Amino acid sequence: MARLASTVYVLDPETHQWVICDAGTEPEPHLAALIRTASAWEGGEVPAAAVDAPPAPDPNTDPDTPEQGDAEPDKKPRARRPAAKTDQ
Repeated sequence: MARLASTVYVLDPETHQWVICDAGTEPEPHLAALIRTASAWEGGEVPAAAVDAPPAPDPNTDPDTPEQGDAEPDKKPRARRPAAKTDQ
């Protein structure tokens, strides 16, 4: 496994906690797959494990929110009834 040339902060997809991967260390494989910046690695090359890994989830999105294509079609809003007239 390759070593990091710089300290990197990674959001662990399993625990949803920020993990600090220090320079000069070999991060765990599931964390290394999330570090795709070549300048973060010694030698300036992203390891094969990081290249072959699926894309990391965006930490700014809620995983329980449906994708745009998964949402139900927009429904027509309900019409309001006019206010009742009062005799005065």
